Amino acid sequence: MVRVRGVRRGELAVLRDIERAAGECFRDVGMPEIADDEPPPLDVLAGYHRAGRAWVAVDPADQPVGYLLADLVDGNLHVEQVSVHPRWARRGLGRRLLDHLAARAETDGVPALTLTTFADVPWNAPYYARCGFWLLDDRDLTPGLRAIRRREAAHGLDRWPRVGMRRDLDGADRPAHRPDADRPAHRPDGG
Repeated sequence: MVRVRGVRRGELAVLRDIERAAGECFRDVGMPEIADDEPPPLDVLAGYHRAGRAWVAVDPADQPVGYLLADLVDGNLHVEQVSVHPRWARRGLGRRLLDHLAARAETDGVPALTLTTFADVPWNAPYYARCGFWLLDDRDLTPGLRAIRRREAAHGLDRWPRVGMRRDLDGADRPAHRPDADRPAHRPDGG
């Protein structure tokens, strides 16, 4: 049985291995630069560990096979990174990590989860929409999300369409322009 728990300090290097392996699938969609991008350095991962904002999905032998990092951005928990080793893909581990973060946020009184992601990669925005996230228009981006998008653009990620997304946790009202749940999510660029 796979479960989610906090990452242990001695497992930080494993997170980098998981991200490298998970990134390989970007080669198949013409994004080798993403596959070649280095995972966060150990000192950055250690910061998430110290802050209590790093979780792993572990196999029955208690070995990490996926992980999630979160930041506090404008009062919400922001999914900085979620990766699952390809040998464990398509088993619901990413969703379990996201649901774990949502439960943590609700316990802490945090109203929503946010993230930024590639719009057209099947295991990015379309996947997160299936996990309860909705696309944000540019006017819905908070100052912190705008700063994240600027950093991503400076890193070259805007070579491919990117979007911000949000998952409300407490039944909070969504903006009036949010698409109906039974319609496909809209794209800020009209696509």
